[in-house]
This record gives sequence, C-alpha cells and structure tokens, in this order.
Amino acid sequence: MSTVVLTMVPEFNREIGMPRVAAIEYPFGRIIGEVNDVAGQQDVLKAALSVLETAQTPGEVVHLPFTWHEEPKHTKWHPPEISPIIKLYLDEIKKAGADARK
Repeated sequence: MSTVVLTMVPEFNREIGMPRVAAIEYPFGRIIGEVNDVAGQQDVLKAALSVLETAQTPGEVVHLPFTWHEEPKHTKWHPPEISPIIKLYLDEIKKAGADARK
C-alpha cells in the first residue's frame, strides 16, 4: 500500500526515510486546517493524497499550496484547557524542566 505523510516538518520526515511527503505550513495541532472548516480540511486531504500520483522519486517532498490565514506568532491553537495526559504528568514535567535548568 502506498503511503504519504502530511507534515509541518518535511525535513525531518524526509531524513527518516518517508516514501512521500506532503508539506504544509500550518501550525502544530491544525495540520489539516481550522476546526469545523470541512471544505478546507477536504482540500488539504485531497492535495495530500494527490502526492501519491505526482511524486516521482522516493523521499520526494511536495509543498502543498496552502498558507495559514494569520502569522504563526498570532495563531491560537491550544485548547482552552490542557489535555488529560499532560494534566496527569504536569508535576513531573515541571520538575524535569527545573532540573534541566540547573
């Protein structure tokens, strides 16, 4: 089965040997687009799948023709509250960060 990776970090995926890479310049957590933007998400997925037809060589990176609607520093992609797994390990994460700064 042919595969394609949709990613915001194409250099990393190319280096680890992905067969086909569809690169998109969207923020982390929003790889296929805005929440509830069904048409936009479908466009991204169709473009990513088209890489299966257009990629000519192994490891080829195809940059998709989409840009995010605001500057990365203004993008608000975090949910209003932290995820349950982060909440569970938050004390350990903070401790590890403090230890690393020592």
